[in-house]
Amino acid sequence: MTNFNGTLLEDNTVLSPQNRGYAYGDALFETIKTSYGKVLFWEDHYFRLMASMRIMRMEIPMNFTMEFLQEQILSTLEVNQLLKSSARIKLMVHRNEGGLYTPETNNVSFIISAKPIQDDFYILNNDYYEVDLFKDYYVSPSLLSTLKTNNKALNVVGSIYAKENNLNNCLLLNTDKKVIEALNGNVFLVKGHVIKTPPISDGCLKGVMRTQLINIIKALPEYELVEDSISPFELQKADEIFITNVIVGIQPVNKYRKKVFTNEVSKILLQKLNVKIRLN
Repeated sequence: MTNFNGTLLEDNTVLSPQNRGYAYGDALFETIKTSYGKVLFWEDHYFRLMASMRIMRMEIPMNFTMEFLQEQILSTLEVNQLLKSSARIKLMVHRNEGGLYTPETNNVSFIISAKPIQDDFYILNNDYYEVDLFKDYYVSPSLLSTLKTNNKALNVVGSIYAKENNLNNCLLLNTDKKVIEALNGNVFLVKGHVIKTPPISDGCLKGVMRTQLINIIKALPEYELVEDSISPFELQKADEIFITNVIVGIQPVNKYRKKVFTNEVSKILLQKLNVKIRLN
């Protein structure tokens, strides 16, 4: 069952072909993890969505409070019998129909869908995980590149490239040829006691898990968090590389080209992350 503007509908309900999210990519989305009815990092997701809607010049409805949208997520979980397990929520907001490139209205509608996932807490994936650079297309850094819109052509083509080349993921470059993120999450490099991640100004997604880990790392006296541009040459010099998103938490990278990495820092941070979730 899918939640459309507060009404629970069958999953096979057909949207109009004039839907602006479909026709023009005029939509935003949040991918959210829930665990036994708890919406993880909900405040961060909510405020990112509100900020993104303002950047996209969407009209924010008066009832779009944190409490209202959380209730809509919970009702979607309940009707799908997912309140007593873990789930992946997709909350999409699209501008209402009308107009061509210029919309006739800035009013919005929302769709919430839910799918079960296996792991309640974050577990370190020790499976072999190889990445390489995706250099066919580049991200142009701007406020728009930091948003979770459904304009994801680059990510789709990059994912096909990764599959064709037996890679688990690819790292994306901006137009300045700096590494900014992976196809499905933010990227962190570890070198000695320094943990580095690209700044938002380089064009990377303002990830919710990125924010969580930055806060955790800053509280660890044995590590220094640096937000700075990453050149491709730094990848092979790193001790460790990991990718982050709210569904998997932390995904260690085992191999980039001829370099093999450890995952010791990933283990430490994952433990801290799970403790934070339990305490909250």
